[in-house]
Amino acid sequence: MEQITLIAITKFGLETVVKNEITELGFENLRVSDGKIEFDAELSDIPRLNLWLRCADRVLLKIAEFKAFTFDELYEKTKTLPWEQWIPVDGEFPVDAKTVKSTLQSSKTCQSIVKKAVVDRLMDHYAVDSFSETGSLYSIKISIRDDIAQLTIDTSGVGLHKRGYREEGGDAPLKETLAAALVKLSFWAKDRLLIDPLCGSGTILIEAAMIARNIAPGLKRTFAAEEWPLIGSDVWQAARRAAQDAKLVNDDLQIFGYDIDAVSVKTARFNANKAGVSRNISFEQKDVKELWIDRQYGVLISNPPYGRRMANYRELNAIYIALNKTFRKKNGWSIYILTADSKFPDYFKRARPNRVRKLYNGNIKVNYYQYYGEKPPNEGV
Repeated sequence: MEQITLIAITKFGLETVVKNEITELGFENLRVSDGKIEFDAELSDIPRLNLWLRCADRVLLKIAEFKAFTFDELYEKTKTLPWEQWIPVDGEFPVDAKTVKSTLQSSKTCQSIVKKAVVDRLMDHYAVDSFSETGSLYSIKISIRDDIAQLTIDTSGVGLHKRGYREEGGDAPLKETLAAALVKLSFWAKDRLLIDPLCGSGTILIEAAMIARNIAPGLKRTFAAEEWPLIGSDVWQAARRAAQDAKLVNDDLQIFGYDIDAVSVKTARFNANKAGVSRNISFEQKDVKELWIDRQYGVLISNPPYGRRMANYRELNAIYIALNKTFRKKNGWSIYILTADSKFPDYFKRARPNRVRKLYNGNIKVNYYQYYGEKPPNEGV
């Protein structure tokens, strides 16, 4: 199939995680920059990447990149591109634009100009005077940074965090892509005990179970490029069959989730069942202040509420104190906490964090506090 260039978009701070995912899928010569990983591929790789990338936000098809200092220049260079190679006469092609640190500062104007250039190009090619845009979706994205315009078509459709298993919950729900990254950034392995004492809708634990069982995160959803004739339904079907065959049976996982809220626990069980990992995770209604741990070694990964899900800061402080009381002397436990609250290390006094990663949950800046535990006998930390 035709050689193309793809771009995996990711949140800032997760570039290395996504790069490793793409490398594990067999791709080489990756070019990494802030929030994106660019690499060479074939059209037939689009299904596999969308099905398997756990931590990327979406997969874009790169059309072109060029300098643009004026709106006329943006129009003319966009019009010279072979849009008809990708977009059929009935294709739907909305345009989304953003511009940063560039001479062309109006995203709205850039959006209109790119749309006009593509329309004019396609009108010339198809010899029509209007488009119904009732067919497959070819969402065009124009990004201008430092006067360099990059034009892409989105192959994913809705963001890759939409796995298709989760009921939405909370004011700032943890995105599935970030939850998967938290697991990958930890030292958890499928033969180790994992708990989340503030599990909410269970996203972190569900993503961990899916990783352990090698379940492709995109198996339960569809993608924009599934409707593209250039790729073909047979290629998508083959990729889905391969992903289905790759799933592992693992009934020995030690994954436990707790939450004080009965509705959250019910939702977590529902989500786990829909994701196909309900038998791999035990959910229980329990207050973190009543949590009792009798195991010397394990991993805790959690995203405590931090003001957006709970306004009562006295309750929030009580959660921190409870975590400190339970785990301050359990040196065999690796503790990973994602929170926007910079005061968390002041409460968890076992030690200072071994590492603090600055990440984003949606548009919220958060810190991922990592406390490494002692190595279990004959195991990694």
